[in-house]
Amino acid sequence: MQASVGDRIIIHAHRVGEPERDCEILEVRGSDGEAPYVVRWGDNGHEALFFPGPDASIQHFDHSS
Repeated sequence: MQASVGDRIIIHAHRVGEPERDCEILEVRGSDGEAPYVVRWGDNGHEALFFPGPDASIQHFDHSS
């Protein structure tokens, strides 16, 4: 999994009816865009060091501007 600052990580729900979670990547601490990431969670604003699991996907954004 490779990401850049400003991308979003989406954590897919584990059960029917459970909401997805998302967070914004604030800092990439791994090499070549890999984990761990410092993130800010969308539901509560909490910032944390995060290692995404297999239930996560990256929503990439254009960072060229």
